[in-house]
Amino acid sequence: MKISICGIGYVGAVSSGCLAEMGHEVIGVDVSAEKVAMLSAGQSPIVEAEISELIAGNAARGRLTATTDIAAAVANTDLTFIAVGTPSAADGSVSLRAVDAVLESIGRAIPALEAASGRKLGQGLHYYSNPEFLREGSAVRDFHAPAMTLIGAPAGDDGSILRELYAPIAAPVQVVPYRVAESAKHLSNVFHAVKLAFANEAGAVLAALGVDAREAFRIFCEDRVLNVSSAYLKPGFAFGGSCLPKDTRSFLALADQAGVAVPFLKQVMPSNTAVVERAFSAIAAHGRKPVALFGLAFKPGTDDLRESPYVTLAERLIGKGYDLRIFDRSVNVASLLGANRSYIEREIPHIDRLMVPDVRAALQGAEIVVVGHVNGEDRRELLDALDGQLVLDLAGLPALAANTRITYEGFCW
Repeated sequence: MKISICGIGYVGAVSSGCLAEMGHEVIGVDVSAEKVAMLSAGQSPIVEAEISELIAGNAARGRLTATTDIAAAVANTDLTFIAVGTPSAADGSVSLRAVDAVLESIGRAIPALEAASGRKLGQGLHYYSNPEFLREGSAVRDFHAPAMTLIGAPAGDDGSILRELYAPIAAPVQVVPYRVAESAKHLSNVFHAVKLAFANEAGAVLAALGVDAREAFRIFCEDRVLNVSSAYLKPGFAFGGSCLPKDTRSFLALADQAGVAVPFLKQVMPSNTAVVERAFSAIAAHGRKPVALFGLAFKPGTDDLRESPYVTLAERLIGKGYDLRIFDRSVNVASLLGANRSYIEREIPHIDRLMVPDVRAALQGAEIVVVGHVNGEDRRELLDALDGQLVLDLAGLPALAANTRITYEGFCW
């Protein structure tokens, strides 16, 4: 293909060299005459492993050129990439000034293309989001071996031109709506920052306790089932139970005892509390109407109520005077034993009076239905029995969203 790349910074320079190496004819475009001159002369405008050789070789073969004339570049190529910088604005948001400027220039070129070709956008002219996952220092390697090729496209468009472009790269292709593709890129970098902050703070605590944090994290990362995996990375309701809250607090206590500041980790529990408060606010926004809560244990398939966020939500509703009914088939307060029983007697001794024996009893008189979790058999009955209620879905059940007899509200979707 003939490709123009607007912006010859890290992403643009690497993409230019790599795409030219794949056999494409690439034109680099930049407002900087100095960068254009360097690329035209076969010199890399950035310091990055392997890229100098790629740029020099492909410039010599005539597959890589550069210009400051964006209109000419767009007019003479099949595919145009926007790879300009998006620095932080003063308020912390992303500044899109450079992107907007390029779009305006491309926009001026496209009407000229439409006039000359008789084509319209969507008829031989297409727009895609194509987030990159390049790390500085290993960008060339990352270009050729990504975890996936991500394409944001309009409904009904499978991104065929980009599929063709990236066909030589052995990676799964994901075609999703524009904003999903862009969000996945944004999430990736934020999560990388979260992982680094976690590793640095936790490592400082371990080191203060005489533990080699590198070795501890090496073992930690051997767990590919829960630790280094998609486990828990599912947006929804708050966490609870007998392990996660307790061990988070105990680790923070170790940090305090060792005199190690862990500001990031100290926000984990308040963040979890804020999730419960957000659910309460979503209910309260509709007034003090009768509520049916499905799910009381901290997760499905257990009767463990210890530090359950659903218990916290129930207590919040009770405290604000809501008429509340609760159904959880796994929870029989009368048969609870041990620590679980002690927790009930100490924290929520009145909860058993609010529990009902079946789905229809929970729905009786309810105007707001909060679905935390409900098992398969009861889920079917719930879907059949719902009629006219406002349903707040904390579980992300597709069948609820598809129910036309209710007013549906998703929690993170």
